[in-house]
Amino acid sequence: MLELGDVREARERVDITARHTPLEYSHTFSKMTGAEVYLKLENFQRTGSFKIRGATNRIMTLSEAEQEAGVVTASAGNHAQGVALAASRIGVDSKIVMPQHAPISKVDATRSYGAEVVLHGADYNEAAERAKEIKHAEERTYVHAFNDEKVMAGQGTIGLEIVDDLPETDTVILPIGGGGLTSGVATAVAERNPGARVIGVQAEGASSVAPSLDKGEIHELDSVDTIADGIATRRVGRKTFDVIEERVDEVVTVSDSDIAVALVYLLERSKTLVEGAGAITLAAMLTESFDYREDETVVPLLSGGNIDLNTLTTVVMRGLVETGRYLKIRTVLKDRPGALDDLLDIIAEEQANIYAIQHDRTSRDIAMNATEVELDLETRGDDHAERLIDGLRESGYEVEVLV
Repeated sequence: MLELGDVREARERVDITARHTPLEYSHTFSKMTGAEVYLKLENFQRTGSFKIRGATNRIMTLSEAEQEAGVVTASAGNHAQGVALAASRIGVDSKIVMPQHAPISKVDATRSYGAEVVLHGADYNEAAERAKEIKHAEERTYVHAFNDEKVMAGQGTIGLEIVDDLPETDTVILPIGGGGLTSGVATAVAERNPGARVIGVQAEGASSVAPSLDKGEIHELDSVDTIADGIATRRVGRKTFDVIEERVDEVVTVSDSDIAVALVYLLERSKTLVEGAGAITLAAMLTESFDYREDETVVPLLSGGNIDLNTLTTVVMRGLVETGRYLKIRTVLKDRPGALDDLLDIIAEEQANIYAIQHDRTSRDIAMNATEVELDLETRGDDHAERLIDGLRESGYEVEVLV
């Protein structure tokens, strides 16, 4: 099993390429949770993700023959960029298989680091099957995204940085996809700071670890569905599972809505951009998915910041809806002059801001002398949104909340 010595050896190689990322105290999230919250900003890492660490350690330990033959891997995006950069830095040819619907920003970035990109399959697992076919056909070395002790050790260097920078850490929160990050960091933290807890977090739509721990054997999902594409794997690795089982104290899950809210808070309050997998650790804190003391020193790892802009738009909107700051409603008015003005007067009195109005007389679901109105509104929180809806209903409007 992976040991602290493996992580320490990895650090010497990883430091050549990767940055020692900041560990910053958050006044905002400390106040919101009551704990002492320090954010480990791995989204500031080269390539925008922690994955450069494990990729560097694995590629730096290739033999000359393996370097000459080149490498291949599968990735949803972040591991792809890490392998591409680490390989190009020492002149190793790399071929990366990514799911067909991988974020365009991650595909373009991977190519920019010098790799050949092959798009294949609906998810990571199907991409991995194709990558293994290429491995055998072209005799390349397969650089696994997580189930490789060299990769695990490279990711574990984050744990060394956390303990070095903040020895009083009580709890570290980590995202879990395939388990390479969690197993590496848990190894470093468990041996350097045995009193600290390690909490793993998965998205509800890609939660394989909790049932695996319950059964004592690896459970594979039929499919995954989450905005946290960086951890959208059907199962953990054999090697990573053994470490998680021994060194991770608790594994919890959060919803995509919870992730979206955390992402919005990070953008708005901390001016920090992360992807879904990067926000999931803070989401676990904000939703109190695990127990912690008010004076506890907690480190959520923000694992990456590579989010596609189209996805970001959707996630931010979902976060605004979940926090009561965006409201879409439908109602029916009499089709007469002034009816819309009367409705808008009530909205103005409640101090809601109007983004858009859709006015439709042609709907078959309403009377001939009526018109259907949909409004997109900016509100100031759940209480304000509820007060607005109550006010409209008290004035005789039948209001349907669309989002």
